[in-house]
Amino acid sequence: MRLQKKYLILIIGYSVVLLLIPYVLDYSKTDPRFQPGLQKQRCPDLENSMGLWNIEEKASNETGVAEEKGNGGKTKTFIYLHATWRTGSSFLGELFNQHPDVFYLYEPMWHMWQTLYPGDAESLQGALRDMLGSLFRCDFSVLKLYMATPNLTTASIFGWKKNKVICSEPLCSAYKKDEIGLINESACQKCPARDIKSLERECRKYPVVVIKDVRVLDLGVLVPLMQDPSLNLQVIQLFRDPRAVHNSRLKSKQALVRESIQVLRSKQRSDKHKRLAVPNRSQRADSYVSSAMEVICESWLKDLLLIRSAPRWVTRNYLSLRYEDLVLHPVKQLQSLFRFSNLTLLPAIENFVLNMTQGDKYSSDKPFLISSRDAKEAIHAWRERLSLEQVRQVEAYCSEVLSLLMYH
Repeated sequence: MRLQKKYLILIIGYSVVLLLIPYVLDYSKTDPRFQPGLQKQRCPDLENSMGLWNIEEKASNETGVAEEKGNGGKTKTFIYLHATWRTGSSFLGELFNQHPDVFYLYEPMWHMWQTLYPGDAESLQGALRDMLGSLFRCDFSVLKLYMATPNLTTASIFGWKKNKVICSEPLCSAYKKDEIGLINESACQKCPARDIKSLERECRKYPVVVIKDVRVLDLGVLVPLMQDPSLNLQVIQLFRDPRAVHNSRLKSKQALVRESIQVLRSKQRSDKHKRLAVPNRSQRADSYVSSAMEVICESWLKDLLLIRSAPRWVTRNYLSLRYEDLVLHPVKQLQSLFRFSNLTLLPAIENFVLNMTQGDKYSSDKPFLISSRDAKEAIHAWRERLSLEQVRQVEAYCSEVLSLLMYH
């Protein structure tokens, strides 16, 4: 009997050990303590975006030599100007619009936002990326989804009267692409409306395609396009002092109400327990535009932290730029921009950027009109125009961004 009990105890003990082995092995795979090198994410909101690098890095390593070729192995360069409203992005885009080797599009995603209003900005990010992918490939049929008419022409494109390609030969005789200078809209308006296929054919001729827009809120949205070997997208991100952005947004508040509501609806979507406040009509524009500034700074912070953790194949196709540096040192910054973009810096464009930043006034009465500005006044205008309370509010929203971008 004693011997049987010993055997029984031994069998039970052995069975328990066998049952524990799979559990221990599985636990070692999931417990962070068993994974040397795994670090806790600095920002919980970045968890999904940071995880993207692990997935994409494997794909990047598999491409090997093809990835290492970078821009040198491409016959065409694709650039997205990543910015937000009132950062000087129209001016930045105009520098590319002027170059004779660039096919430039000004905010084509405007069509989507207008058609799908009042959607929230976050829900539209995937559709924006898909639209960008088509446009960079010179396929403009995607615009039919967001226009009332299926018969697209050059006159259907948002901002077409300022577009150098549309207003120049062979599509129109109003201008020549190699003539540097701002487009006269009244002259361009006389151009005949060409079939959209004609514009697609022109797009395919150019070695550099540049799209500027302000509706992609998250740099992570662009990563699949940067990874796509047929595009190998390059991103230039424009920043500006948030206090100056806020000042400019307030100046243009009536024109930005709809855009601000769509941005704020994204915040409402993430904070399901909160509702989008509806202020009195007299305070409506100020309230929406001011509140959207908080979301903008959150997006900037996310982008700044994301690029810090990015692998080399991303960082070599990414360039950040402060508006203040662009307008105070225009030629130096333009050299850097065009070198990154595989473009030759022409003397006429150097003169153009100098004339545009050495004007005799801060801005025109029309907020979205590109004109010659006094750069120093434009940079420091917020100090005189914002109240102390407004400045403190923006600094509270954007404290980390101000620090990371070295604004004082």
